[in-house]
Amino acid sequence: MSGTLTVISGIGTGVGKSVVTGLLAAALRREGCRAITQKVVQTGCSAMSDDILRHRRLMGTEPEDADRQGLTCPFVFPFPASPHLSARLAGSVFEPEELGRASTELRRRYPVVLLEGVGGLLVPLSEELLFIDHVAAEGYPLILVTGPWLGSINHTLLSLEACRSRGIRVQGLVYNRFGETDRRIGDDTLGFLRGYLRRTGSGAAIVDLCAEGGRFGAEDLRLLGLPARNHSAQT
Repeated sequence: MSGTLTVISGIGTGVGKSVVTGLLAAALRREGCRAITQKVVQTGCSAMSDDILRHRRLMGTEPEDADRQGLTCPFVFPFPASPHLSARLAGSVFEPEELGRASTELRRRYPVVLLEGVGGLLVPLSEELLFIDHVAAEGYPLILVTGPWLGSINHTLLSLEACRSRGIRVQGLVYNRFGETDRRIGDDTLGFLRGYLRRTGSGAAIVDLCAEGGRFGAEDLRLLGLPARNHSAQT
C-alpha cells in the first residue's frame, strides 16, 4: 500500500516553506503518523540537503536511512541559484523521473510524504520544466505558504490562479506570521485572503501560524487535509 504525498510550496523565496514543512511533519509524528519530508532540489550546498537537516531538527529526529540514501533530496547542487542554472554549472541536469522514483520509494516506506518545493511555484527546475508543471503532471495536492508581507496578497492570488489553471488541488494555506511588522496589516491580509477563498469557492482553509507558537495541532492538520492520527509505517 502506497502512502500519500503532499507538496509544500510558497508564494516566493524566503516565506518559510522549510520551517512549515518541518513543523507539519513534527505535528504528524506527534499524532502517531510516521511522516517523512522530501526536498525537490537543494542549491547552495554540496552534502546532505540543508533544508532536510532543518526539517529533522524541527521534527526532533536525527537523519534517517532515507536521508543517507539520497531519497529525500536526490538533487544537490553547490551554486546558490535557480535549480536550472545550478545544475548547468555543476555539469548536471534535473531529471523528474529520478525524483519520481525517490518519491515512490518514500511512499512505499512512509504513510505520508511532505515534498518541499524550491522558491515559488514557477521556478524552473530545468530549461524545459517549471516546478508547478511537475506538480501538475504528478497530480499532487498542494499546501501554499504565505504571510503578512507587502506584496503577499498579489503573490498569493497569482499562485492560486496558477494552480487553478493547471488543475492542482490546493488543500490549504499556511499564513506564516514570522517577520510580521504591523499587526493591522497582517490581520487585514489574512481576512482578505479568507474572503477571497470563500468568494472563489476554493474550499481551502487558512491556518494562522503565529511566530510565538511555532507548532501545529491536530485541528490544523485536519484543516490542511493531512491525516492527524492512526497512521503507521508501511513497512
